[in-house]
Amino acid sequence: MEMESSSPGSQLKPPVELEQQETKDKAGRKRGGWVTLPFIAGSMIGLGLAINGTTSNLLLYLLKEYNVESIQAAQIANIVRGSLNLVPVAGAVVSDSYFGCFPVVLAGTAINVLAFVLFTLTAALPSLRPAHCAPPPAACQHATGGQLAVLYAAVCLLAIGTGGTRFNVATLGADQFSSPRAQDVFFNWYFVFLYGSFIVGDTAIVYLQDGVSWVLGFSVCLAATVVSLVMLLLGARYYRMPAPKGSPYTDLARVVVAAVRKARVDVAGGRQVQYYVGDGAAAADPGSDGAPSKRLRFLNRAAMITANDDSSTDAPARGHGSSGWRLCTVQQVEDLKSLLGVLPLWSSGIFVSLSIGLMIGMMILQALVMDRSLGPRFQIPAGSMTVCALAAFIAVTPVFDRAVFPLWRRATGAVPTPLQRVGLGHVVNIAGVVAAALVERRRLGVVRAHNGANEPNGWVTPMSVLWLLVPLGVVGVGEALHFPGNMAFYYQEFPKTLRSTATAMAPLLVALGFYLSTAFVDVVRRVTKWLPENINQGRLDNVYWAVAVGATANFGYFLVCVSLYKSRVK
Repeated sequence: MEMESSSPGSQLKPPVELEQQETKDKAGRKRGGWVTLPFIAGSMIGLGLAINGTTSNLLLYLLKEYNVESIQAAQIANIVRGSLNLVPVAGAVVSDSYFGCFPVVLAGTAINVLAFVLFTLTAALPSLRPAHCAPPPAACQHATGGQLAVLYAAVCLLAIGTGGTRFNVATLGADQFSSPRAQDVFFNWYFVFLYGSFIVGDTAIVYLQDGVSWVLGFSVCLAATVVSLVMLLLGARYYRMPAPKGSPYTDLARVVVAAVRKARVDVAGGRQVQYYVGDGAAAADPGSDGAPSKRLRFLNRAAMITANDDSSTDAPARGHGSSGWRLCTVQQVEDLKSLLGVLPLWSSGIFVSLSIGLMIGMMILQALVMDRSLGPRFQIPAGSMTVCALAAFIAVTPVFDRAVFPLWRRATGAVPTPLQRVGLGHVVNIAGVVAAALVERRRLGVVRAHNGANEPNGWVTPMSVLWLLVPLGVVGVGEALHFPGNMAFYYQEFPKTLRSTATAMAPLLVALGFYLSTAFVDVVRRVTKWLPENINQGRLDNVYWAVAVGATANFGYFLVCVSLYKSRVK
């Protein structure tokens, strides 16, 4: 039912115990292997803490410095987060089709440097912000078009730079290894370093920006991106850089066109059908080596040799000449099938991302009206609350690798496959949403007990913000299962020519989740009274319960998709 993972125990060994898998360039220098990890990790950490620290605090930046109303600020912040995870898809297309990973990552890092130059200027120059005003924001002066243009320019540059870096870095790292075993371990380390940088961003950067100075906070982000650029360049001599072989998306389009052009070809009559495998060779159906699979049989027509194709079987079918749009190779057909076969499973992750996006936005608003004090002088920044999910991710990853997965192996004879980990992540995510609903129900009970619903917006509930750590921690455990599992699954199942696209499929889920959570909140506000501007007067717990019901139904859909899926990995 599930795809085969790497060999048993592959996830249990540290990187130093895995094969180095190095290659040599023309000058005899070794390239690839674990020697590249410090440079890739250093670059990743610098970008991660700067980008995530800024996006986590963007809601507060809009509230405090641009006088935006709370729900509107949460919606804008969610759209920005979605964009930062959507643009990597375009970065993956450019990488796979034209330039390869390293040049795209290098350009993206440089663009991020420019983005933080602009962010620093918005904080340093009073003319780029509206006049400071105490709440409520509705009575304050709003930003001018020019001021918003500079801010949104910084956000756009940040999105473009992140599109070139965040998940192309994952592909660049995985390209340094040849075996699925080493690649799987790399993805685990990739997320540990990435989420570790997120923790620093959500704590140190958020504190500097909100608690000390926005200018200082953005300046530190700028310095971190410069260091990231330097680390990336220092490791260039060690990287393996597979050259792109032209746009793989053109090949996929050729398969569709060729299959449609042959839609009316009669394959009955008992004659043996021949399929083109390349280099003038053909395979017979059924059962011969090299013949296409039986799934999505209509697409097999693209590789079927007809009378009009007989004279062109000696021509390359990979994009040269007119035959490429009428006759494709079996491999091209199977590449498209593998891509289409993954899509139902991929779509089952959208609702998981929706629930996470909703919780992140709403819990920052919850934190703003809860007791955030730790001791007499320190308050937890509201934008730092999501760090609990990141910390849980990092904390449980070695526990899974060293304790849970070995027990799983003893019980079943194999470590859990990527799809099994994704399924467990669905279940844990549902538990996290339920926990969020229960915590909010308790908070609203405290509000009613103190007659807080009649207090003005911003009244602080006498309930510790630490209660939010429970649902966020559970969600982080779920992410430790389904996010690396998804990325390993896509990387192994996608055609080799689409490896950057494979690693961008996971952030595309996150992007859709943030966008859909924004749309979901809009719908809830239109048809219910659960989300007023003053959440102390609302029923956010009902929103969480509705999401929990939807996530449960979505898990059933995931199980159906898994039962129907046939892996391309043998």
